[in-house]
This record gives sequence, C-alpha cells and structure tokens, in this order.
Amino acid sequence: MSKVNSLNTLSTLDVNGKTYHYHSLKKAGEALGDLSSLPKSMKVLLENLLRYEDNKTVTLDDIKAIGEWLKNRTSKHEIQYRPARVLMQDFTGVPAVVDLAAMRDAMAKAGGDPKKVNPLAPVDLVIDHSVMIDSFGTQSSFQTNVEKEMERNGERYEFLKWGQGAFDNFRVVPPGMGICHQVNLEYLSQVAWVSEKDGKSWIMPDTAVGTDSHTPMVNGLSVLAWGVGGIEAEAAILGQPISMLIPEVVGFKLEGKLREGVTATDLVLTIVQMLRKHGVVGKFVEYYGSGLSELPLADRATISNMAPEYGATVGFFPVDEVTLNYMRLTGRDEEVIARTEAYAKEQGLWYNDGDEPVFTATLELDLSTVVPSLAGPKRPQDRVVLSDLQKAFDGFAEGQGDDLSLSKEITIDGETVTLDQGDVVFAAITSCTNTSNPSVMMAAGLVAEKAAKLGIKRKPWVKTSLAPGSRVVSEYLDAAGLTASLNEVGFNLTGYGCTACIGNSGPLIPEVAAAIDEKDFTVSSVLSGNRNFEGRIHAQIKANWLASPPLVVAFAIAGTTRIDLANDPIAKDKDGNDVFLKDIWPSNQEIADAVAKVDGTMFRKGYAGVFDGDESWQAINVSASETYAWNEKSTYVQHPPYFENIDKPIAALSSIENANVLAYFGDSITTDHISPAGAIMADSPAGRYLQERGVEPKDFNSYGSRRGNHEVMMRGTFANIRIRNKMLSGVEGGYTKHIPTGETLPIYDAAMRYKEAGTPTIILAGKEYGSGSSRDWAAKGPNLQGVKAVIAESYERIHRSNLIGMGILALQYKNGDNAESLGLNGEETFSIEFDDNIKPGQDINVTAKKADGTEVKFTVLCRIDTLNEVDYFKAGGILHYVLRQMIADN
Repeated sequence: MSKVNSLNTLSTLDVNGKTYHYHSLKKAGEALGDLSSLPKSMKVLLENLLRYEDNKTVTLDDIKAIGEWLKNRTSKHEIQYRPARVLMQDFTGVPAVVDLAAMRDAMAKAGGDPKKVNPLAPVDLVIDHSVMIDSFGTQSSFQTNVEKEMERNGERYEFLKWGQGAFDNFRVVPPGMGICHQVNLEYLSQVAWVSEKDGKSWIMPDTAVGTDSHTPMVNGLSVLAWGVGGIEAEAAILGQPISMLIPEVVGFKLEGKLREGVTATDLVLTIVQMLRKHGVVGKFVEYYGSGLSELPLADRATISNMAPEYGATVGFFPVDEVTLNYMRLTGRDEEVIARTEAYAKEQGLWYNDGDEPVFTATLELDLSTVVPSLAGPKRPQDRVVLSDLQKAFDGFAEGQGDDLSLSKEITIDGETVTLDQGDVVFAAITSCTNTSNPSVMMAAGLVAEKAAKLGIKRKPWVKTSLAPGSRVVSEYLDAAGLTASLNEVGFNLTGYGCTACIGNSGPLIPEVAAAIDEKDFTVSSVLSGNRNFEGRIHAQIKANWLASPPLVVAFAIAGTTRIDLANDPIAKDKDGNDVFLKDIWPSNQEIADAVAKVDGTMFRKGYAGVFDGDESWQAINVSASETYAWNEKSTYVQHPPYFENIDKPIAALSSIENANVLAYFGDSITTDHISPAGAIMADSPAGRYLQERGVEPKDFNSYGSRRGNHEVMMRGTFANIRIRNKMLSGVEGGYTKHIPTGETLPIYDAAMRYKEAGTPTIILAGKEYGSGSSRDWAAKGPNLQGVKAVIAESYERIHRSNLIGMGILALQYKNGDNAESLGLNGEETFSIEFDDNIKPGQDINVTAKKADGTEVKFTVLCRIDTLNEVDYFKAGGILHYVLRQMIADN
C-alpha cells in the first residue's frame, strides 16, 4: 500500500486459502536492526509508517526514528499517523457532522463540489449520550426513558440520519443499542483490519481514534486506539494525518492473581492511582507479565478504559490466546479469528509468556495485593480503601465546613425517613468501564439475589439505575436468572447508554432534592463509572464515589457512605437480624458459574440489526441532499460561524497586545468545568437564550445534547456551577470580574463586552488544565468568546491539541512559575510576543501590566508541539487549514 516501500517490506500471508497483502515488520527489522524487543504498541506505529510511506507525510527518516527509539527509549521525532477508522458518539458526533455540513456549504460557496467534503476513513457514530434517567425503579422505566429521549432529540436524530445518507463511509448505530466503546469492543473491532484496494486484500492492525476520551477501551482487545478532540477527528476523517511525537512507553508488569472478593474495578482504581503518581500524560502504557494470563479480556478492557483517568494516551494489551477466546465468545467469525492469530504471530505482535520488551520505564503490581476500594469524592485517582470510606467522607465534608450532625425528616411514598450527611441518594450501575465486564455484572446480580432472599432492598431515599453498555448484558443476566432479583432490590433497567456516567442522571427523588436545597446537605452518589469530577454526576451531589457494580448495589442497600461497609451491618433482614456485606457477597466460584452462562449466541443476537434501530428511529424521514437545509428556528442544530471568512487571505501572526484576563483558575480544571455536558440552569446565559426562543426549562435537555448549536454552547462555556474563578472571592459558578467596570458578570456576558470593545482575552490556569473528556467545545467555546491564549502550568494531552486546533495559543509557565508566584491576580493587562515565525516549543515573552503601571515580565513555553500544528495555528485552526487545502485543490 506504500507509495515508496523503500525497505521492500511488501509481503503476502496465506490464511486458510486466502491471500492477504501486508507490510512486514520482519523485513523492516532486517534493514533497521533487531526490532523484536520493541513494545508491541510501537510495532503498530511502525507498521503504520511503513504502509503510508510517501516521502512527503511519511519519510524513511520517520521509519528509522522508530528503530532509533530502542536505543534511547524516548524520542523528540514527529510522525504522521493514520488510523484505520474513526469512532464517534452523538454528543461529539453532532457538532462534527455540523462542521462537515458547514464545510460543504463553504465549498459550494467557493464554487467547488460539496461532495469533496466526505469521510475518507470509515466512521461509526454510536448514539449513546442522550438517554436520561427520568424514570427508575419500575418495569416501565426503560420504555419511559426511551420515549422521552426521542421526544427531546428528534431534531438531532433527524440531522444525524441526514448525515448517514449524505456522506459515504459513515454509519450510525441508532439509540438504544449501547455505549460506543462497548459496541466497539464487542462488535465493531476486528483486531486485524482488512481493506480491499486495487483488487487485493490488505491486512493491517486494527487502529482507531475516537471523539471520546475512553476510546482506549479497545486497547484491551489489542486494538491501538485513543481519544482525540472532535476537531482533530474531523481532520482525520477528511484524510489529514494525526501529527504526534513518538511517545514514551511505560511498561506495567502484572504478576500473581486477584484475591477472593476483589474485582476488576478494585484493580483498575489501584492502577489509576499508581500511574497518576508515576506520571504518564502523553505516554503509552503497555501491560505485560505472567499476570496477563490471569486477567479475562473484560478485565483488561476495564483497565484500558480508564487510560484517560491515569493520564496515558493508551493502556495497551498485546494479542494472545485470551484475545482470541474473547473474539470467539463475542461471536466473531472463525475466519476473522484465524487471520488475527496468523497476522499477529507473523508480525511479532503476539504476546508469549516471558516477553520483556524494552520500555522507557516500568512499574510492577502483584495482583494479590489489591483490596476492595472506591475512588472519590471528586477525582478518579483518589482511591479509598473500602473500610476507610467514612473517614474519607468526613474529612471531605469537614473540609467544606459542614456540620456532620445535620439531618432532616422527610416523607417518601408515605414512609417517614431521616436524611443525613453522607447519605447515598443515587446509586448507578453504569458505564462501559464496568458493564462490559460479565464478572462484575453477574456479581451485582448475585448480590441482589442474596439481598432479595433476605427481604432487603434499596433505602427509600436512594435513586437507582441499571444502564448497561449493550443489550447483551440483559441477555446474560436473564439467562442467569438475576434480572428479577435486581428489579426486586430496585435496579430496574433504565436504558442502554452512558446515562449517569456523563451526568444524564435525571432528577433526584423530589423530597430528597428539596431537603438538599433547604439544608445544603453534602450527599453522595456511588456509581460504576469512570469519572466523578465536581458537578458532573448531578448538580446537587457534592461527593461522588466510583465503585464496582456489586458495591453499588450494596451501597444502595446501606444508604450511606458514612459506614465501614466491610465490617458494619448494612441492613436488617425480614426477621430484624443484622445483615453484613459478607452475607450477600458472592464467592468467586459463584461468579464464575454465572459467567459460564455467557456465550456467543447472546452477542450475535444482541448485535443483529445493530444499524437498523427501533420503530421510532425508522420512522424518521429525511430528504436526500448534498448540503443540509438549515432551520433558523432550530435550537439544536445551527450553521456555525467558523468558515465565514474562508475566502479571505490568511493574515500574518502578530503579538497579542493589552489582553484582559477573562478568568483565572486553579488546578485540575476539567473540560467539564469549561464546557459542561449536564443540566442547563434557567437563570444562566444559555437558559435565558433558550427561554427567549420559547423553550421551557423542562425542555432544555442538556448542554451535551445542544452541541450542534453554537449559540447555546458559547453561552455555556465556563458555566459549570462548581467552577471557581480566583478573580472573585467566595463566588462559585461561571462568573468573572469585568476589569474595565469592576462589575461581577457571567463569564459569557463579560466575554461579549470585551469582544464588542475589541479587547483580546486570555485565561490563566494551574496544573492539569483541560483534563477529562475529549471535549472539542472546551476549545470551540473559548474561541467564540474571543479567548486568544491560555497560560497554564500543565495541560491534558487532548485539550492542548484542541486549543491549537481552534486557533487558541496554549502557553505553559516555565521554571516552576505560576500566577501566584509571579504575583498575578488576573486584573493585569497582558502582552504576549510572537510573530509569523513561531516555532514548536519556543520561548515566548509575556508582560503583565498592573493597574499602578508596574510590570511583571516572564517567559513561557509555546505548547504548539509540532510543525503541523504551526500550520494549523497560522490558518486559524485545523479545519480551516484542511478546508483551504480542499478549496485550493478543487
């Protein structure tokens, strides 16, 4: 497939009478030197370069740089990488399709063929982010939530269905089928990808990028994949390579076996804590060691899923027998399995016991040392041993100045109960992280079964949810006879989608919600998700704890996090006897017996007609057209303004002069803080905008569902109710000080005043700015608000890339500096010196002028990391760069 093939690596592989063409890593090793000790994940990158060598985007020097990596175990070399396919979910997918539709309009306006704007790489968009938990705890909850989802999202779904017809290489998995990463793991991924070109079958590693940060989940299936911003994904869809530095690879050695009663969730929370402490942002993590054979593939997928939580680009497991067994379990064709095994072994991608690749650094974990754990109350890396949870909650609450003795009597469905600090008001079995794993899902069902037999169920104040990541979960819970017990305890099916994990939690029990508002309780949620950032799960819940599905059921029964769940009684049985966790916790053998009921027939049945959708999806009628007929009255989908000046020449770069600070933030500002996905408040700028257009608060839906409308999203930028701007003392939420007048304003309102005055703005921030979800609106929103630069102590990988991709300059303090050490408070005016010769990683001088005329001068690092990014930044962003190229070529 390579246009050049300078190392003569073209080869053929025969599998069961079929011939596949490929680029041989063995032949590359003959020219570059022994590559056998190269990490498997790096071999996938090398194969990609061999296949796309064209002496332009990929050169022989790029290929040699992978070989050189072995000597130094690190590299500063930039490469251009092309994944086989792109995965999207609807929250990020809708704005991506909006952008593609707008690019078609711009192409037509420039006199070109709009159909030239078309996916060149296969795209699968899974609608999973829109279902909300409006109803719970009843047999009709699932149907009620599905109906409300279709009512709220009809406009969006109509738009996506238009996109499915208008674009080639673009498939949509309709709502109600599952979560994109679980669908990817169980159905879409091939491990060894095959494409037909020039009458030949070409085989290569299955690779992907996705518009969701948990795309690495399929690393557990040996598919090299990671999350990118929607902006970068759109460029990849249109044939633009992904520019990246050859990464460092951290080896994580797993030894031993998990103890009785310890789950994959406990393991992944331990790994997250270890790797966050080590520091793996921007790095690959690759797992190896004798412990691999003890980990079912579903456990591996759980570990890979949380790569963004430990900060890594990927958490990769190589191909072995466990991989093939999972492919068989999930109903893959034997032909696909056979070619995967043959290709992996031929290319040196197969893992053999005792393999010890060369890594940049290594860590080691004895699986037998892992203990039952949770993580919280607001970061996934803050692991808490189960028996220490009350201590952890009390410390958090007292740190906020809470009175731990606070309580209130409330009446729910005729029963009077007492709500206390630390009570669990929401317990959710949710997220692909855990619902893809039969062992923990069966364990949850077995806990429910034992509890139901004792006559115990959820506490009255606990809202519950069971939202698996695929329909297969319901199939095997039914087969094991556990669905009825889950229903009896309170965990009825609420949907097949992300739900609580992304904040689509719906309202709490009304009496509980009213009490929280009246007394300002600090209450808890317990969920089997992967993130628990402030304000993410539910606006009224301050403490959020990540836990395994069986623990979620146990905490719903206990009703509080102010308990030593391992040793204290959690309920009374029907005879008034104390019930302890050990009384309802299943043995490993009981779990294994239940898991044995899972088979390939369930997966084949669950994914039959995966692209067809239900009757309501099939009833959506759209007219076929090359360009989209925008509806000016729509509050969900609007034509974005990004490409309005695409016909004008690119202006030379020049310094940012006399900028005001729009906001000054501390550490760990997540993309949820910058661009929330959850509820829209009625008194917020976005809420006022919607009400002015006749949308009642009950119909607001969520920020995530309205990402196709830039008017809503720019108003929702920095609108998280838990965000804290250090320019304002004692104020929580999306407000700032408008420097010229001294007024306290919503950040959006201040931004519009600065824009009207022609004043550029910047953001000041601390460490880990932009961590969390791969949310392109966390860069698009600031761009539309007029932000020209961000100065932070450090960035999360995807967000830094997104900022550059939207033409916002990412700058990083040097020499241990930060705003506080430099004496800055956000009321200064800033001048940032650079010109059209800007280079990756260069020093940039900044002058901050105080109100009294004194100046603070300091140097920052330019976080434009690659030469490609320089081109993108000069063009005003990556999509502008690609569209200008398309118009020129046309």
